[in-house]
Amino acid sequence: FRKWNIFQHAPETQQVDTQKQQGLNYSDKGNSRNILKVTLGGHITRLKQDAVEKTPRWKGKEEQKETMKPVTRVQEARENMAMKPSPQLEGIKQKTVKSTPIVQGNEGKTTVRPAPRVEEAKEKTTVKPLPRKEGGEEKAAEKPSSGVKGGHENTSKGQGKPKDPPVSMKTVRPVPQATAVTPKTKLSSANFTSEPHWDFEDEYLLDNSSPPSTCSESVRARAAKSDWLRDLFLPNITLFIDKRYFSDSEWNRLEHFTPPYGFMDLNYSLVKEVISLLPPNPHQQLLLASRDSSTPTCISCAVVGNGGILNNSGMGHEIDSHDYVFRVSGAVIKGYEKDVGTRTSFYGFTAFSLVSSLQILGRRGFSNIPREKHVRYIHFLEGARDYEWLKALLFNENIRKGFLNLSGQKPRDKFDKDFTMDRYLVVHPDFLRYMKNRFLKSKNLEKHYWRLYRPTTGAFLLLTALHLCDRVSAYGYITEGYEKYSDHYYDKERKRLVFYINHDFSLEKQVWKRLHDENIMKLYQRS
Repeated sequence: FRKWNIFQHAPETQQVDTQKQQGLNYSDKGNSRNILKVTLGGHITRLKQDAVEKTPRWKGKEEQKETMKPVTRVQEARENMAMKPSPQLEGIKQKTVKSTPIVQGNEGKTTVRPAPRVEEAKEKTTVKPLPRKEGGEEKAAEKPSSGVKGGHENTSKGQGKPKDPPVSMKTVRPVPQATAVTPKTKLSSANFTSEPHWDFEDEYLLDNSSPPSTCSESVRARAAKSDWLRDLFLPNITLFIDKRYFSDSEWNRLEHFTPPYGFMDLNYSLVKEVISLLPPNPHQQLLLASRDSSTPTCISCAVVGNGGILNNSGMGHEIDSHDYVFRVSGAVIKGYEKDVGTRTSFYGFTAFSLVSSLQILGRRGFSNIPREKHVRYIHFLEGARDYEWLKALLFNENIRKGFLNLSGQKPRDKFDKDFTMDRYLVVHPDFLRYMKNRFLKSKNLEKHYWRLYRPTTGAFLLLTALHLCDRVSAYGYITEGYEKYSDHYYDKERKRLVFYINHDFSLEKQVWKRLHDENIMKLYQRS
């Protein structure tokens, strides 16, 4: 049979590229190329680059025999012993203990009214937590016990749950017998043909510790007046994660969502180790907290994507005139100062976009990420490799051999010598899921290749700025008429923008235009 290619007649020229072909697997702006080659259908399992190794099964019958030996001895002892209960035990009834039900999530912190369109979607496809597979097998989040990698390592198969004896029965057990543990199946994205839905998927951690904005024309003030954004925009949502936000209950809640929106398919020990080392952020709204409250000024931010619309734009001076400047991934400045400016306040990236940008764009002037002492770094954890990369950064170690086709390199070497983690911001999975659910809910999530889709890194950065700043201007993002421009502003030869299925460029274009039309932000456009 001839292999069918889904890309031959896809609308909007949707394609999938390979890392080997171009070396990039990210989108650093609303209209940038995110390069990822995946053959769909039967080969979709190749996508699981971030999948963790599963716990090995029991190897053979010899181990089972070894496990059964103590039980056999206990059984023999019980058969050869006749014990008469002592008088003191007469009348004593066997006690039963009723286990306390586990509460999913963090109810005290996650009471958020779901957005209207999310409620509508959930009515159609909502799945209750811990659904059952065919045949009645329970599908549940794995809750590891403290000090071990996973609770399933201490489970036993084939042992029936012992029946409770009558309450009035008086028994004496010569040797205590361990209670059988019911094995639980770990949630896996491979078991879903489209994005799974849960009744708590639109609940997020909130933070009320930050000071309010004094800007009467701020993004949050205008969103509150918008019929579209009034119920969508959460000005006090938790933006960044640190060691205070990790617990077993949070693991259980977030394991229902695939990365970057949660912990499904990730290794518990790795996630716990990394997040437990992140220093607390004094304020979620760090720009509002650093502002002089006595001065009722508005905090202005420029968010610079890498779209070709900026080539020969002359926007450099206007960009630098903002209070803060956000840049993303391959943010080439050298040689393009008149078009993109020179200042950088925040640099957003994923592990892959940072490493690939330095590899591919080094000869075009991007030999280092922004290193000024005032620069803050915003890391979007898109998968397991980001946790590995961040762990190596925290311990100042080399990344493992073969990681992103590199070896013997320390992530710490990418930063300046005075770098400290208090300038490093790790975006909370809740915030990433919120951005996807309420602003960039693509129809691709309903397809069999749903695991491929996520908003572009540039989209994540722009929406982050909209939750940090009072006034936001976006440059280098996809607009109407994008066909007239090259993919990136730094392209030496013209490259048309290709719509790949792992991003929804059409949706992002619509959202940026609507935010501009409703005066929530300013979108740089050219006629």
